[in-house]
Amino acid sequence: MITSIFKKSTPLNFSLVVFLILSFFFIYQIQDLAWTKSLLAVSEKIGILVVLLGSIFITNFISNKNGISKESGYVVFFYFLFLIFFPSLLDNPNLIFSNFFILLALRRLISLQSLNASKEKIFDASLWIFVASMFHFWSILYIVLVFISIIFHVSRDYRNWILPFIAFFSAGILFKLVSLIFNIDYVGYLNKNTQISFDISYFTSVYQNAALSIYATVVLFFVVSNFASLSNRPLVLHATYKKIIASLFIGIIVYVISANKSNDLLVFTIAPLAMLATSHIELPQVKLKQEMVLVVLIMCSFFTFFSQL
Repeated sequence: MITSIFKKSTPLNFSLVVFLILSFFFIYQIQDLAWTKSLLAVSEKIGILVVLLGSIFITNFISNKNGISKESGYVVFFYFLFLIFFPSLLDNPNLIFSNFFILLALRRLISLQSLNASKEKIFDASLWIFVASMFHFWSILYIVLVFISIIFHVSRDYRNWILPFIAFFSAGILFKLVSLIFNIDYVGYLNKNTQISFDISYFTSVYQNAALSIYATVVLFFVVSNFASLSNRPLVLHATYKKIIASLFIGIIVYVISANKSNDLLVFTIAPLAMLATSHIELPQVKLKQEMVLVVLIMCSFFTFFSQL
């Protein structure tokens, strides 16, 4: 039954996911209504919600445009399910904005396989990644994905290898300009945000630990499934899947090395995981298995969300 709802991409299932996002967002936000007394805080909440919805639809666009999914509604639904594993993320604008810019970069890098306007795509993707690093520094590691994409598609032109460095200097000038306008101590900002920590003893409740454990199991399941079925995919899509899997692992590395660690840092893994989950669920298989995967995932998502309120 659930699979039949999201098997096709229709306004109905998109509207359903938007309704679910709005509902769960406000369920979390009404836990503390202090933000309703400040116009600035209200604006911030609206901004977070808009960027979240934008992130979902960019992920869906990437998946459908590049043949990762079959024009279904699974991607947006999986994005919603993985998002609510970590409800405190709904109150973390820096990570949400950083992830949004990473998705803009990912869109350009995956479309690089068409070989159209490759230099513009490499520059744009690099610039978006450096902009994302202004919100969360270690998202800068996604620049590795730019070089992976160059190796896959356009490695013979030496100018493509220089473009990320040009984007770096462009972003640096932008960062310097913003720091001057808003009187930001950029040296102190960099010192604070470039710290590394491997400590994972940050849990404030057993439910946060449970959410991380369940999420890690889900990641392992879908990654193994996609590796096992990669040889059955069209050859033209192999580079795309490799970039999505690389994006997922870079997101895990960002989580592992970031200081001020929390489950929220796994936001960078949500979009690639949603695409891998969609790829798995759309494999030819017994419908009962599809339903079981979806039901178990829904139960896990809802449990982790409400247990952490």
